[in-house]
Amino acid sequence: MTGSLSNMMVVISVWALPLLIAITFHEAAHAYVAKLCGDNTAWMLGRVSFNPIKHIDPFGTVLLPLLLLVIQSPFLFGYAKPVPVNFRNLRNPRRDMVLVAAAGPAINLVLAALAALAFHVVGYVPGEAGQWLAQNLVNALLINVVLAIFNLLPIPPLDGGRIAVGILPRVLAHPLARVEPYGMLILLGLIFILPLAGIGIATQFIAQSSQFVVQAILRLTGAA
Repeated sequence: MTGSLSNMMVVISVWALPLLIAITFHEAAHAYVAKLCGDNTAWMLGRVSFNPIKHIDPFGTVLLPLLLLVIQSPFLFGYAKPVPVNFRNLRNPRRDMVLVAAAGPAINLVLAALAALAFHVVGYVPGEAGQWLAQNLVNALLINVVLAIFNLLPIPPLDGGRIAVGILPRVLAHPLARVEPYGMLILLGLIFILPLAGIGIATQFIAQSSQFVVQAILRLTGAA
């Protein structure tokens, strides 16, 4: 019992840190780019911050990742409290909405590349500390890539949905924007309900796309 608890704590420790960093930087990037584009809403609420407490969502940051670990999901992800953006304050609302939305996945891909580059120095860290660091870096690479791919799904309120609304012709953008109130229900169905019926289209797409991007990052950073 003690050994199982100890193993579980180790597993949580090597997943929790990279997940917290990934979602914190993701949301802070949204807030920072929104400020650059003219909306100070998130800035005034303290969301342009690398303090995880500012961004933690009890379900998305804590319970959902734990649930995915327990059910041995093929990938792990979570989410933080959405950054409030008043699109009317943006200097060029349609263009800037795309920039604000893209900032989150972009910073996750940067973090994934940095984790891969850090593989080159793991060998200089001795013993169990080196093993723990290596596992954190592997998980950081995986989590950031999965988070980027997941958020780029073209379903509002995900970043990919907002990007699509910003770049599609208005005749297509307006109907897609109206999906947003139901977006989370659609995602729950795609990620959790359909796989129970043996239909894992979304999860397979995320897993396969993430594997492709991970391999590309490893090759580009010389860590393959």
